[in-house]
Formats: sequence, C-alpha cells, structure tokens
Amino acid sequence: MFLKISTLLLIPSLVVQGYSVKKYTPRLEEASGHRQGTIGKGTALSILILGDSAAAGVGVKDQQDALLGSILNELKHDFEIHYQLEAKTGDTTLQVLERTKQLKNQHFDIVITSVGVNDVTKLISPQKWIQQQQQFYIEIESKFSPTMLILTGVPPMHLFPALPNPLGWLLGQYSTAMNKQLSQFVNTKPRYQLIQFDLAHFKALNLQMAEDGFHPSKEIYQLWAKEVSQAILQNFNK
Repeated sequence: MFLKISTLLLIPSLVVQGYSVKKYTPRLEEASGHRQGTIGKGTALSILILGDSAAAGVGVKDQQDALLGSILNELKHDFEIHYQLEAKTGDTTLQVLERTKQLKNQHFDIVITSVGVNDVTKLISPQKWIQQQQQFYIEIESKFSPTMLILTGVPPMHLFPALPNPLGWLLGQYSTAMNKQLSQFVNTKPRYQLIQFDLAHFKALNLQMAEDGFHPSKEIYQLWAKEVSQAILQNFNK
C-alpha cells in the first residue's frame, strides 16, 4: 500500500524526471564478443547466464570485461567451462522468461540470473514480480535441471547516479521490496543462492559505475563475478 500511494503521489515528478533521464542518459551498447563456447582446463562445468542489460555486459566494450568474461577468468584455471549467455537490454522478467522458453532443453550445472531493473522502471508491484520470478525459475528447473542457481538481487536503484530524487528514491523503494520478496523465495530453495548487488560497498571502494550512471563498470563487473565465482567454488569440487 505504501508503494502504491507513493507512486500515485509522485506521478507528476516521475513523468518529468523519467523523460529527462531517458533523454539525457547516454545509450550504451551491449558488450561485443563470444556468448557461447568452451574455455579452461579441469573438471567439466557448464554455465548459463540469463538476464537483461547487466547480464549482457552493457557498460563495457567486450564480454571479456563483462560479467561472463570475468566469471570465466576466475574459473578457467580450475574448470573446463562450457558457457552460454542469453541476455538482452530492456528485458523484463516476463521477456527473459519468454526468451528462456525458446532455448533448447539441455543440462547446465549452474544457471546465473540477473533480472529486475526493467521491472522496477515499469513499476511492477513486488507481489506481482515475485510471482513472475517463480514462473521463471520453474521454467529454468524444467528446461535445464541445474545443480545450482545463483540469483543476483535487484540493484539498489536509489544509488544509481543517473536517477535524481524523488524518482531514484521511489525506484529504490521498489528494488528494496523486490529483494525482500526474492530473499524469502530463495530461503525456501536449498540449491539457490542469492547474490546482492552491493552498490554501497562498491562506492565505499571508490568504484564508479559506467558512464551512463546506470550500468556496472569493468571493476564492478569483476567484483560481482568474484562473488559469483566464490559461490561456485564453494559448491563444486575442483
């Protein structure tokens, strides 16, 4: 109810600020480079990444510096990794779900997801969003039978440099509420692990986001990938 009332009260400001952000924020391309292949030596390990622009590497030029490449760099000395990335800028949970349905059935040891920012910007209610998320993970489990699922929480959007207040404040309220729902969901799933996108920690390390103030930089992708990789190493024998 609080979110609904706040949204209604702030509609005039949201319209004005939303238009300004859309007009003046730089549009960055998805990272170029290989999205599918095999790399490394060691125990066989298959990884699938699903998501939106952050998963697609927006904010850096090449996949080597994005989430995918940074994870591969962390793990390639311990594993022979078969990897696949399916991600597109602007996708909501339902759009990522539909894209997932088009993929062929195959086993992946690990599925990594990053989705939610575009649901926030569309002001999807946290209750509706978690229902869509549950549908998404039902599809993942059915299609890929993963041993482990690593979910990235919705970034704290009130800390995005590109978003002025009250727009940033309101989107931060949405992302916080969505993360609460997601955490409760993950707690019921033994094979799931939630990674929070800790932008406050990144800022404390004096790390900046990409030039659009909306996506990760190379250094942030590396720290994000390191946390994901540590979770994988803790659960898979070398």
